[in-house]
Amino acid sequence: MSGTSPSEPVGVILAVDPDRFAEVVEAARRAGLTVTGEQPILGTLSGTIAEDRIPALAEVAGVEAVDRERTIRLPPPDSPIQ
Repeated sequence: MSGTSPSEPVGVILAVDPDRFAEVVEAARRAGLTVTGEQPILGTLSGTIAEDRIPALAEVAGVEAVDRERTIRLPPPDSPIQ
């Protein structure tokens, strides 16, 4: 065993150049992104990628920003204010 393990996949949302959307999607896939959603009119793309591949994804021509997905949980409406 080599001692290194692949990093866990994380959810990401990308802002991409809408004028080159299809080209950027293909380049992002080659960088390791598994696409889960495409919003070409908005110029956004969502997917999962190994955490250690995020820097390579950010360097893809046409990718303007890479943000990790975040889950926010709110307390139930009847819970006391904290």
